[in-house]
Amino acid sequence: MALKYSTMLELESNLIDFNLLNTISGKLFSSESLDDSKPSLIMFICNHCPYVIHYHQQIQKLEFDFGYKLNLIAISSNDIENYPQDHPDKMSLLWSELGLEFPYLFDETQGIAMKYQAQCTPEFYLFNSSRKLVYRGRFDETSPGSNKLPDGKDLRDAILNLLEGKVISPDQHPSMGCSIKWKANSQ
Repeated sequence: MALKYSTMLELESNLIDFNLLNTISGKLFSSESLDDSKPSLIMFICNHCPYVIHYHQQIQKLEFDFGYKLNLIAISSNDIENYPQDHPDKMSLLWSELGLEFPYLFDETQGIAMKYQAQCTPEFYLFNSSRKLVYRGRFDETSPGSNKLPDGKDLRDAILNLLEGKVISPDQHPSMGCSIKWKANSQ
């Protein structure tokens, strides 16, 4: 596992359009499908990363608490040839096991991860309903082996402030996790 930190896409960046395979439905899912009346949370994750696994319960809680108030999207961009545990078939199986219903998209070309400047899993990008980036970075300060239970404080505070029309602190911390598994010809 190669530890990596996010590069922190610039705040106020526009939501970057995508049209990717939704491993849950087997159909393409586009950024045009997002409900423009809601903010959007895009998370770059994968199946096998211990940092993502550390947050599984918190991701379930995000859907329970905010699934009707936010567009929730997960994207996996890992090279499945060298990391078959992140194959789309296994992605949909994991979602089923976790009881999650929001789209889990496969970025086969890794082009969307590159456009978002994603570096690791997990990374979180919160956009307001005008599709402007208001938060990017970590879920919270915990990590596997930290002996602290995850609570999602950093991301949850940003979500709640956005939904309540309050200011979101620009003092944001990069996410930390496993490096995205790039294809040999991608980087």
